[in-house]
Amino acid sequence: MQLVKAAAVALNQTPLDWEGNEARIRQALRESRAQEASVACLPELCITGYGCEDAFQYLGVQQQAWEMLQRLLPETKGMVATLGLPLPYHNGLFNAQAVCVDGEIKGFVPKQHLANDGNHYESRWFKEWPEGVQSTVTLGGKAYPIGDLLFDIGGVRIGLETCEDAWVANRPGTPLAQRGADLILNSSASHFSFGKHEVRKRIVLEGSRAFNAHYLYSNLLGNEAGRMIYDGGALIASRGELMAEGPRLSFRDVLVTPAVLDIDATRTAQRASASFQPRFEAVEPGLVAIPFPWPAVENEKATPPAAPAWELSPHHKEEEFTRAEALALFDYFRKNPQLHSLATSLSGGVDSAAVLSLQGIAAKFAMDELGVAGFQKKLSHIPGIEQSRTPGDFMSRHTLCAYQGGENSSAETRAAARAVSKELGAEYHEFDIQPLVDAYEKLGEQITGRPLDWERDDHARQNIQARVRAPGIWLAANLRNALLLVTTNRSEATVGYSTQDGDTAGGLAPLAGVDKEFLRESWLPWLQKEGPIGFGPITALEKVFAKPPSGELRPLVENQTDEKDLMPHRVLNMIERALVRDKQVPAEIFQRLRPELPELTPHELGNDIRKVVDLYFGTQWKRDREAPSFHLDDHNLDPKTGNRMPLLSGGFKKELETMWGVVEACAQREQEKRQARSLLAEATRPPVAPLPSPEKKAPQREK
Repeated sequence: MQLVKAAAVALNQTPLDWEGNEARIRQALRESRAQEASVACLPELCITGYGCEDAFQYLGVQQQAWEMLQRLLPETKGMVATLGLPLPYHNGLFNAQAVCVDGEIKGFVPKQHLANDGNHYESRWFKEWPEGVQSTVTLGGKAYPIGDLLFDIGGVRIGLETCEDAWVANRPGTPLAQRGADLILNSSASHFSFGKHEVRKRIVLEGSRAFNAHYLYSNLLGNEAGRMIYDGGALIASRGELMAEGPRLSFRDVLVTPAVLDIDATRTAQRASASFQPRFEAVEPGLVAIPFPWPAVENEKATPPAAPAWELSPHHKEEEFTRAEALALFDYFRKNPQLHSLATSLSGGVDSAAVLSLQGIAAKFAMDELGVAGFQKKLSHIPGIEQSRTPGDFMSRHTLCAYQGGENSSAETRAAARAVSKELGAEYHEFDIQPLVDAYEKLGEQITGRPLDWERDDHARQNIQARVRAPGIWLAANLRNALLLVTTNRSEATVGYSTQDGDTAGGLAPLAGVDKEFLRESWLPWLQKEGPIGFGPITALEKVFAKPPSGELRPLVENQTDEKDLMPHRVLNMIERALVRDKQVPAEIFQRLRPELPELTPHELGNDIRKVVDLYFGTQWKRDREAPSFHLDDHNLDPKTGNRMPLLSGGFKKELETMWGVVEACAQREQEKRQARSLLAEATRPPVAPLPSPEKKAPQREK
């Protein structure tokens, strides 16, 4: 029985953080060796960081990556390790894995399938390596094999896939298996998305089953470059069974997940498989044979890994969202050494309460997992961080919030802001903005030559209130070297329901990747009543639900609400998904949603679609200026990474005209159906028997 102990590694790297990235790779290799692993699979592009973007094109960056690889080679003595880096070859740049064996580079395997959908744009920087092609590359005066390679290392055959390679139909693992691969290593940078981990797990399990091989999957961890979140979750599978699984959404820098692999067992399975057809070639192209003395390994019984309680929760999406956001926010904050605090403008509504809640949750989760010393070390750039010995200490010293009220602000929102900040322990202030609003309206009177009124100046009067709030909270943030957090959600971003240089002011928009319906109808009610495992409820959120969401920019007597200004959030989200995610034109959206929204008339639905489309195209300039946001699913509105749309366009005017013809035809058909049903009901109604005449009574004589 030949046994090999292998480790899949999750790393929290940062683009171009040469010293930090090198230290974490060293730690990963040393921890793997300490756990007696002879194989270590590290994440994609772990040397430079995955999110370098156009910095990949700098020759100096490519040279730094090569030099770091040379420095790391001694750490691979006595083991096999894959280290990812950008590799120049024939005037092209390739996303490659360096296969290091016993302290030496034995070859490079470039990625064959680049990720170019959703948030990814790999073909801007890298070229795809063609299947079945092998060559040599000369680096530092030495020639190395490069290409579609299979490594025979001490009699154990090891092949590689890189992230997207495993997601396509013609994945490289198939020919590798036909050539007798015992072990396939997948180095990934697979970003977080709701429910995506289960898809990854199926890909890994199915690959190991179909290939009759052992399969190792590594992944990045945390907020690597600012927008995308990586959840780690290393996986090791064998012949369709999960052998080991690493934790997800951890606050640690390095996570090593090991397992003992029985090489003879997979070979026996291949021989017994009727579907397995080995490839016969006199001389195998791309086979790199390397002598290597595999160390003796004691067999360990593989037991299915136990999932943490939150992964099994009936509120899994809420738990997953909470942990992804908390980790992303903590990493974004700690990776900006000039920042010492966090600042939020509280409105007393859903979005700002959610942003402040996430700060408290992030502090609690990070300190619980890292310990006080580990938490302080991660934030060691902050003066006085040693005084934060509890999450409450951190919140009171390093989170600041302010409720900025005027004459249109309600007592309910003021009370909600005060209560939530008090329960979370944040530093809280109240600013009276009405004198500033009045002063600006005086300027407006100079411009118009008349007093401003709500009938003629509604838009300007609402916006000046939102804009007046920005300088005050910016001042507070600057005085504390704080990261100002924007509270805009995706539903608002879709239609530009925000005031530029007002409530969009800030450096990061943590909620811009999630819709208002999920926040108000699912996540916040759950957070108020139950909350995430390990944190519990935030009971003060009950006050946030005292009144419907409102910008409170018009007089209180008007009972302004977001849904009155726009439409029900449910309808808005359905239109947004069809328009942005599914790339449907207005007529297609109408035909798709008409059966799903029977409570609306055809004209009401058509008007809602027209409103969303007009606002979506008309406010692209706002999204182009939005603060960076976290990506929480495979479609988003970020014009820099996920949804590139023109600033100027025809705005689907022709398409809206076409849709309105469909709306009118639908309304006519539905009217005819109603009339036909009415006539049928009238015709089939049974005759009504006449009522009997009432008996006549003799009049009574008055007494």
